[in-house]
This record gives sequence, C-alpha cells and structure tokens, in this order.
Amino acid sequence: KSLKFWMTNLVEVKNLKKNYSSKEAVKNISFNIKENEILGLLGPNGSGKTTTIGMLLGLLKPTAGEIKIDNMDFEKNRIEILKKINFISPYIELPKKLTVKQNLTVYGKLYNIENLKERIQYLTDQLRLGELLDRVTGELSSGQKNRASLAKALINNPKVLFLDEPTASLDPEIGDFVRSFLESYKKRNKISILLASHNMSEVSRLCKSVLMMKNGLIIDQGTPEFLINKHGRKNLEEVFLKLSRSGNESS
Repeated sequence: KSLKFWMTNLVEVKNLKKNYSSKEAVKNISFNIKENEILGLLGPNGSGKTTTIGMLLGLLKPTAGEIKIDNMDFEKNRIEILKKINFISPYIELPKKLTVKQNLTVYGKLYNIENLKERIQYLTDQLRLGELLDRVTGELSSGQKNRASLAKALINNPKVLFLDEPTASLDPEIGDFVRSFLESYKKRNKISILLASHNMSEVSRLCKSVLMMKNGLIIDQGTPEFLINKHGRKNLEEVFLKLSRSGNESS
C-alpha cells in the first residue's frame, strides 16, 4: 500500500534550495505532484516560481535538495527524465521561420518519437491545427502560436508538463479552449501538471491543490476552497493579494 502511494507521486521535491551568490532565490521548499493532478504554483514576481520551474526542468542546478520525477532522481537520471517532461510558456517562442509542421517534426525528432507522423496528426486533430500546419509560425496570431506551442509541448507524450502562464494574452474563447483541452488531456493520459499562473479563475478551475510562494518560501498551500475559507476571502484572487501584501509568512 505504501509503495502504491509512493508511485502516485510523479513529482517529488524535497528541501529544494537555490542561491545566487548571497541571494536565496528558493529557500528549502518541499512538495509533491500526484499522477493525474494539476498543481498551481502562485506568487508575486520575484517569489521564486520561475527559479523553481527552472530547476524542475533541469535548466538550473539546485544548491541543495532533491528532485524526483517518475520515481527517479533527477541528478542521476537526467537524460531519461528529460524524455518524460515538457514545457510551455508564451515567453519562449517556436522558431519563427519554420512552418508549424516543420517545428513539430524537428522537436519530434529531437525526442526520437516513434510514429512521428501519427503523433503530429493526433495533436493536429486535438488542437485544431489543420489549417495552420503549412503556415510559417512567425506569422500566426497569439492564439494560433499558443496551440502550436502546446502541440510541441505534448509531442513526446510527457508524463509531467510544466506550464508557465499558458493562456497569457489569449482572448477568452481561445483561453477557454486551452483550459478545456488541458483538463481532458490530463484525464485521458493521467499526467502531472505544474501550472504557474496569475489568472486566479484559471487556477481555481484547473487546480486541485495550490502552493503560494513568496520570497523563495512556500507560505501556504491547500485546495483553492481551503485557502479561501482559511483566509476569510471571497475568491482566490483576494487570497493571493492578502498573502502577497502581507509582511508575515503564513503557516
């Protein structure tokens, strides 16, 4: 029974720290993400969210602590783990001069994906990319680029997906499409998702659990409903504002 419970945590972070000379960007944080769960990572700018995601992606080396993904230590199994994860951010664009299909083909080959044509077709159908495949990526609208980037992030059928502001700057209809897609894709594939977002209604809709970061620390955590009730607020945005503006860390 304990082994089964252990295996349901696709991501395990223990006593994670990151220092830049004298600055402590992340200060001894620990959390888990279960299979088939979307965990929200919230906090004001400079709270340590991006640094945390950078370490989970293997882009930054932790000063101390342990990261396990799919029950494997990141430090010892880096290459194997990188095959199982992916990432999307509107602030990191796909190569602009390639078509959408060329981009997906290049990334698919980087991941050594078998049956790549079938995988691209599946994602094309799921993300309504048919009319975009032969268009140059740099000429797409922000909503179209977002769907193409999401296809790239899923090209390797990752077990763990990291999302940094996935619906930033999207109109309401496209934003809702992306959120609905993520919900259904997660359920079908039982993946773990870490969602960093400043859209509190999005977090409330998608996330079963939420971590609130400030000054490199996790200052509170729980379901959106728990945090709203605990802090006596009407919604998650009010909780975010209270904790962001507070001078004292909460337990």
